[in-house]
Amino acid sequence: MVIFMHLIQGIHHVALKPQKEQFQKVMEFYTEILGLEVVRRWGDAQYPCTMISTGDNSCIEVLPVLEGEALPAEGKFAHLALATDDVDACIERVRAAGYPVTIEPKDVTLADLSARIAFCTGACGETVEFFCEKA
Repeated sequence: MVIFMHLIQGIHHVALKPQKEQFQKVMEFYTEILGLEVVRRWGDAQYPCTMISTGDNSCIEVLPVLEGEALPAEGKFAHLALATDDVDACIERVRAAGYPVTIEPKDVTLADLSARIAFCTGACGETVEFFCEKA
C-alpha cells in the first residue's frame, strides 16, 4: 500500500451556492454575524463571487446560482464545521440574528477527542456546526 505523506494539507475552501436572492443574507451571516473577513472578490454584479476566510488558510467560497442553473443537490456535504474557541458565543450571535439553532451547545467525546459543539441553520439552509476541541 502506498501512503502519501502530507499530500493533503487541509481544506482550502467549502463552496456554498445560494440562490441569487439569498446571496446578501449569506454574506451578512458569515461576515457580520460571525465576524469572518472577505479576502477575495471576483465576477460581476450578475455573478458576484467571494472568498471568506475561516482562518488557517481555509475559506468559504460563495458562488450564487446563475439564472437557469440547477440548484446543487442536497446531501453533497452533511455540514460545515467551523472551529471556534467559544461555541456558546457563536450560538448566541446566530440566535440573536434570528437563525434557527438545531442543536444547543453540548460537550461530546469522540473516541479520544473531547469537544464542545452546537449546530444552526445558515442563511441558505446549510447546516453549520461550531466546534471547539477541548484540551
